[in-house]
Amino acid sequence: MTSSIRFNDRYFRSVVGRFPTGVTTIVTETADTRQPIGLTISSFHSLSLNPPLILWTLTRQASSLPHFMQTNRYVVHILSAAQKKLARKFASGPQDRRFEGIQLTRSPAGAVMLDDPRSAAWLECTNVAQHDGGDHIIFVGQVTNCFYQDVPPLIYHSGNFELTPSQDLP
Repeated sequence: MTSSIRFNDRYFRSVVGRFPTGVTTIVTETADTRQPIGLTISSFHSLSLNPPLILWTLTRQASSLPHFMQTNRYVVHILSAAQKKLARKFASGPQDRRFEGIQLTRSPAGAVMLDDPRSAAWLECTNVAQHDGGDHIIFVGQVTNCFYQDVPPLIYHSGNFELTPSQDLP
């Protein structure tokens, strides 16, 4: 187990894919026309309790990158097991089609967000920092408002969405 294996990008992705993560959809709007922008990511983490900070990453190739770099506020929706279709919808395809049939509302501080009562949680964030992360940009957000409910989360593992067990493990 301690021997070194030469690896490529695909192999490395498979290795880190063994770590299950939650699934989020992050929403903001364009600065000029206030059109909603959103995407599904699994690279989300809590960073600090005081001040309340989160971090997430976005590939440099994402068409939405300039909008997230410029926005002041965004909302991170932690998806529940009931939102697997929503996760897939926001994971690919053109931005203008992702919001078809999706209800939107405003957060307490006025940021655009999904109006979907099935989310496990949401966090309204101020965009406080961005850092180089190789082929990704690391975003740090300060949480200004948040909400959660006790529902099973949606999990991403080994390149696929999975549902969490509804019962406790022994």
